[in-house]
Amino acid sequence: MAGEDRSPGTAPRAAAPDETPDLYGAYPRLTPKQIRFLSGHGTRRPVAAGEVLIREGDRGGDFYVILGGSVAITEYYGTSDERLLRLHRQGRFLGELGLLQGQVAFYTAHAREAGEVLVIPVDRLRVLVARDPVLGNLVLRAYLGRRTMLVGAGAGFRILGSRYSSDTRRLREFAARNWLPHRWIDLETDAEAEALLRRFSVAPEETPIVIWREEQVLRNPGNAELARLIGLSTPAADGDHDLLIVGSGPAGIAAAVYGSSDGLATTLVDAFATGGQAGTSSLIENYLGFPSGISGSELAERGVLQARKFGARVRIPAEATSLEPDGGHYRVTFTDGTEALGRTVVLATGAHYRRLDVPGIARLEGTSVFYAATVYEARQCGADPVAVVGGGNSAGQASLFLAERVPRVHLLIRGASLGAGMSRYLVDQIERHPRVNVALDTEVREVRGDDTLRSVVVEHIRTKERRAVDACSLFVFIGAKPCTDWLSDVLALDDEGFVLTGAEAEARAAPGVWESQSRGCLRLETSLPGVFAAGDVRSGSVKRVASAAGEGAMAVHHVHDHLGHTTAGLPGPGDDLPAPSGRSAAPGGDPHASATDAHPLHMTGGEGR
Repeated sequence: MAGEDRSPGTAPRAAAPDETPDLYGAYPRLTPKQIRFLSGHGTRRPVAAGEVLIREGDRGGDFYVILGGSVAITEYYGTSDERLLRLHRQGRFLGELGLLQGQVAFYTAHAREAGEVLVIPVDRLRVLVARDPVLGNLVLRAYLGRRTMLVGAGAGFRILGSRYSSDTRRLREFAARNWLPHRWIDLETDAEAEALLRRFSVAPEETPIVIWREEQVLRNPGNAELARLIGLSTPAADGDHDLLIVGSGPAGIAAAVYGSSDGLATTLVDAFATGGQAGTSSLIENYLGFPSGISGSELAERGVLQARKFGARVRIPAEATSLEPDGGHYRVTFTDGTEALGRTVVLATGAHYRRLDVPGIARLEGTSVFYAATVYEARQCGADPVAVVGGGNSAGQASLFLAERVPRVHLLIRGASLGAGMSRYLVDQIERHPRVNVALDTEVREVRGDDTLRSVVVEHIRTKERRAVDACSLFVFIGAKPCTDWLSDVLALDDEGFVLTGAEAEARAAPGVWESQSRGCLRLETSLPGVFAAGDVRSGSVKRVASAAGEGAMAVHHVHDHLGHTTAGLPGPGDDLPAPSGRSAAPGGDPHASATDAHPLHMTGGEGR
């Protein structure tokens, strides 16, 4: 068991017959030495049978170590629907990921038997686990495992809505991408849907609804409203930021880790969820230090926890709509009307997969046509075959992930070779997998189905022969489009909309922007001094998780370079922002670039695409 401190030949104490077993390190028992260490920073107190320690729906709280008695973890505590989830005894600790992130509790913890607990404020816990890496890894591993189990058990809030509703799909995707425990109740097929509608006096046309703790109902809430209910997001911060990071894929998270650990007042914002495209990867296997692989969602959660540990603020959802100079700073405006000022800005908005433009596809997107392959999408496939379109790593990873859950995966590739755009380790696994069928030189021409997908019509590029492939779902990974529409009149972009940096950006900058600076444009700097781009959004970047994380770290190195120079030439408040002088740029070097150590530990986990 992780973190055990015992004499040779002494076995760890086994779980009691009624105690929940330690599954995958989610419920470890602290050693006597660890408990003694924690006791110096907390308070011991008795608990009576039935006493509630953590109540479902409450935010924050304390870290509890059980010293005696037993504690039950239940859902819907005190109602007719009460359900026992876990039972813990002496030596175990309470809490899950939401405790460290400031979210509400998705369960109630109460003493089943009288006993004693050690109580430590959560802010103090964050300091202690940072000082003790063994203890820190034990707690983090347990909390990540517990969140995974809560998600898998369907605990938390409920989303009731139609599978054919775009708002239902939006809420489900937001909850899934942000790893929020929840359960979906299908308006058309779930037996309990009608009873819930009557209980809460909701008409079918008023769905989707979110049901929280059997007492609160949100009618078709926006993503921001749901985030506030759960405590997902940090409120908008007043005042200036040393570093404002827009986009929370691997590049943005790495920048947040390095910026906050360097003492910069750092805020990380994202329009939808942490992780970017990497966050939709089911298993990332080829990054140094993770021989067994890591899922994109866990990758993102680890990185965000690391950034929060160093003091970074995280705000989700917050979609940026404009960037403009303001008194030696930059002002970023968001869709909800709020604003943030940053002395420097790192753009890490990444890119999204291009839509497949074929007849009949629009009506099926979100119900049986997907642009990500996570547990959320896989659950909707049932026991029918699926099709995957694309020849890159993301398509390969999705095919292998889905092949463990469905009887047949049809991988449709436009190119003539499986290995042309895919890593060798994925090619080898796909070629050996009995449930993955590869079709080369193949393009999708049509999708068929009314409410859900029934089949995909494909065409062989050379022979022009067409055939129908039976599939209940279609997963599309066919290239990326940068998320830069809001920057097109602000920064110099290349012909495909990616942000130019370094010498190319300086050459295309508006007249007068760089002449007043005492230095040249840094390698990851855009056509505006103090605004940097990292990861997939940057023109010429290597579209890999490891490279994106490295660029995020290197961008912070450049931030320090910029802050060490004068910014007197930056446009002031009310000044017009000169338009960049065009998108196209010739290749060029950057004599001002410098190297940096770029390896955020426990944050990057592999190649997401």
